[in-house]
Amino acid sequence: MFRGTGTAVITPFKGGSVDYESFGRFLNWQIDGGVDFLVVLGTTGESPTVTAEERPRIVEFAIKTVAGRVPVVVGTGTNATASTIALSRQAEELGADGLLVVGPYYNKPVQEGFFQHFRAVAESVGKPIIVYNVPGRTGSNIAPDTILRLSAIPNIAAVKEAAGDVAQIDTLMRTVKRERPDFSVLSGNDDQAFHLVNSGGDGVISVLSNVMPRETSEMIRLALAGETARARELHLRLFPMMKNLFVEANPIPVKYAASRLGLCANELRLPLTPASERCMGIVDASMKECGTSL
Repeated sequence: MFRGTGTAVITPFKGGSVDYESFGRFLNWQIDGGVDFLVVLGTTGESPTVTAEERPRIVEFAIKTVAGRVPVVVGTGTNATASTIALSRQAEELGADGLLVVGPYYNKPVQEGFFQHFRAVAESVGKPIIVYNVPGRTGSNIAPDTILRLSAIPNIAAVKEAAGDVAQIDTLMRTVKRERPDFSVLSGNDDQAFHLVNSGGDGVISVLSNVMPRETSEMIRLALAGETARARELHLRLFPMMKNLFVEANPIPVKYAASRLGLCANELRLPLTPASERCMGIVDASMKECGTSL
């Protein structure tokens, strides 16, 4: 299930509310662009500012719109195990195909705390879980040895690795993939996805594919097929967008880029604010350089 390109989808807003008309068009456009799965209510989807009342409706809408054409993964991680379990059970009951569970943020657990947290979540649901390691946002790193321990739990099926550490990626390949070949190692950083796949990984959960789904999917598809030269050509072509979608905090730049393509309004929820003039100029230049278009 977790192989290829998964888009960490934006959540369109309009006038302070979820813009379901734009969201539906956007999900269909992603599928038409060839992505392999969709991740709803991740950080790119501004999940911290989505209300408890909005969450189930967003999940239900996405699942109904996608209608089984690709798997729908729902972000359910919080910094408390009990609430993560509650959101994971809710997503499972609503029909999610998988769960993206970020490492608990702010409280900075030790490695044993990470292990017990993810084990407790896995024991509470039947759907496959992607462990999301993003220490730049959470404040602490989930070590490869802990991922190896977690991979022994059958429904912990993948890791989204976004530490930005090539040595850590290689360690996952040498240890986890050796012990459990079906465990998916996915890049959480677009600029490392090509390299991760060529190291033996399985794909990417992408921000870039929000605005370049066809090109991102093709790059990963070629890399997985061993067509390294063609994949590298695409990687280098897309590289400016990969980097500059993070010139300000995600999802500020990608929301702006999506609005430039007419996919949604350039509207975020506080504490995030719309892209600065500098950010807009950089993103505009990158879109022109990379040939971003509908």
